Amino acid sequence: MNRKDGTAKVTGTATYGAEHQIAGLVHGYLITANIASGKIVSINTETALKSPGVIKIITHENRPSIAEPTNNFMDSKIYEARLPLSDNQIHYGGQIIGLVVAETFEQARHAAHLVEVEYSSQPPDIDPEQVEFSDAPSMFGEDMTFKKGEFETGDLSDAMDQADIHITATYTTATELQAPMEPHAIIAHWEGNNALTVYEPSQWVVGSQQTYAELFDLSKEQVRIITPFIGGGFGSKAFPWSHAILCVAVARELQRPLKVVLSRRQMTANAGHRSQTEQTLSIGVKNDGTLLAIDHLAKSFTSPVDVFTEPCTGITPAMYRADNLRTRQELAVFNVGVPTFMRAPGENPGLWALESAMDELAWALDIDPVELRLKNETHQHQQKNLPFSAKAFSECLRVGVKEFGWFQEPRQVRSMSRDGQQIGWGMSASTFPALRGMATVTVRLLADGSAEVLTSANDMGTGCYTIVAGTASEILQLPVEQIQVKIGDSSLPNGGMAGGSQMTATLVPAVMSACQEVLKQAQKSTAIEALEYLKTSGQEAIEGTASSSPGEEGQKWAFQSWGAHFCEVSVDEEIARLRVKRWLSVMNVGRVMNPKTAASQVRGAIIMGIGHALMENCDFDPYLGLPTVYDLATYHYATHADVPRIEVIFVGEPDYNFNPAGVRGLGEIGITGVSAAIANAVYHATGKRIRDLPMTPDKLMINN
Repeated sequence: MNRKDGTAKVTGTATYGAEHQIAGLVHGYLITANIASGKIVSINTETALKSPGVIKIITHENRPSIAEPTNNFMDSKIYEARLPLSDNQIHYGGQIIGLVVAETFEQARHAAHLVEVEYSSQPPDIDPEQVEFSDAPSMFGEDMTFKKGEFETGDLSDAMDQADIHITATYTTATELQAPMEPHAIIAHWEGNNALTVYEPSQWVVGSQQTYAELFDLSKEQVRIITPFIGGGFGSKAFPWSHAILCVAVARELQRPLKVVLSRRQMTANAGHRSQTEQTLSIGVKNDGTLLAIDHLAKSFTSPVDVFTEPCTGITPAMYRADNLRTRQELAVFNVGVPTFMRAPGENPGLWALESAMDELAWALDIDPVELRLKNETHQHQQKNLPFSAKAFSECLRVGVKEFGWFQEPRQVRSMSRDGQQIGWGMSASTFPALRGMATVTVRLLADGSAEVLTSANDMGTGCYTIVAGTASEILQLPVEQIQVKIGDSSLPNGGMAGGSQMTATLVPAVMSACQEVLKQAQKSTAIEALEYLKTSGQEAIEGTASSSPGEEGQKWAFQSWGAHFCEVSVDEEIARLRVKRWLSVMNVGRVMNPKTAASQVRGAIIMGIGHALMENCDFDPYLGLPTVYDLATYHYATHADVPRIEVIFVGEPDYNFNPAGVRGLGEIGITGVSAAIANAVYHATGKRIRDLPMTPDKLMINN
């Protein structure tokens, strides 16, 4: 199927958060801190208030009332636990310290630069060598430390001493910024003090509805979230950020609809990021390639205003069997904005380290890296003590070997060249947990021969419109052109959250059941028959509503999607230019609902992974604590010229243990393992083992 929403997007008729037209709209522009640690001594708004068009300036001295949220995922959730403008303290560079409201955007922006702020500053904590680490707190109720075998009994030395070969290596990743195509934006529209409509890109409209209701002492029914289209989110648009909470509070006070749009510079501090990480892996192995022990320690950094751990070690017990296994996470506080979920949080940097180490082991053992992975595949999640359902990881590897044309003879470093450049081949595993939530869907069969599917679920660009329409078409046996999908509105039935690659697995079973309920109501087996009944009945529509949610299957099985990446790189050593020339990914994600959009999702994730591997990096000024990159020109990411043709193959069977559709998500799995595959190919091409991301030209020039 072609994208159901494609025409609207390419013709400009798709309406995004900042594009809704509302009478009487005024504009807000943020004032942000120029220091990263300290406090505001004084803030002078006198000149700015006299600037043309200025309506009001909000600071910590006159902040509107905002209630403290429960902030527990069930009742409410905000990204930054500290409410905006709570006091005069500065915790990170770019922190919101005020909001100017004016009749136009340009007037608000001009006035914001007229506000005079005096600070008392102190050196920020921004150096990983100077901060103190401690054990990371639990995440989603799961302890961040896991021990198995001799690690569990505390006899740490024996686990490694038994090994014929033992490697220990440290792998690092840089801070990655959230840079979706659509910047963060919100329009808050109050009608009186008890009716709020929010136009905002939200990955979880019902969750945002609940959160805004609690923040402003409203019932859930008094809040409506509208977000029919999202221009990318990657985890950064699931919950309200500080700018949005402030916008809603000020709009209520003014009783005028208010729009706030973050600039790219403001997004570097106020829209989340993926923390830089440092991971140390120690692995012991027998000469025949049998893994004996894996010890994985990960360190990441959080913010003074909230706690977020980049859970790098969570994937390790799921990947390879080892009698002795230990994973640990440590956390330190930086004077930076709060890090958050970003495409494959934990799994992406975690597999960078683990899959790089596996390649190092393969070279040390003189074993093909594919064979090493096949030999040590685990059929049980070692932390959950549950068997994997519908796992086809070995098939991914074998199909990849055949289709890529993988080595048929022993590999040698620097053995391939072309046109004066070194050529290298690399591979890695790819994986991501299969998640599923609760969703409710209403389907209406109309007398004009069409059908409507109604749910609050949303589409970040991942293809939700298309999958929902295709599912309804399949069950009702109506042409997909006759299916109208209405999503992204909290007034519709709760469609769940677009995050954790769970939207398709959550939504499709509910759509199937709702379509079946429509046919049941008509007592017919197809929509064609039901439409004939509808014409004679005199009714306008036949309606069916159904819900779907996880059952007890999670107590019997561990659910995970699997894949394997194979790539070819070229390295021009004279100018240290690294190019990705060829790419194949083989994926096992259960049933593939629509091969066209599914392959597109995997390709998008791989492209994001290439950016992570080769260029994405946000450093912070060591003295000021401010990001040294501040827009899409200074923050480098992969573009068309950096990307080869990407071939995607799907293997495996539907996973009916997971849900009635047999489908698992695939939005995030594609990025996992990408950086390791590239680094492994670089080693084959040049003999240089790169353990620090991104792989910029200077690292290619260093002899190791």
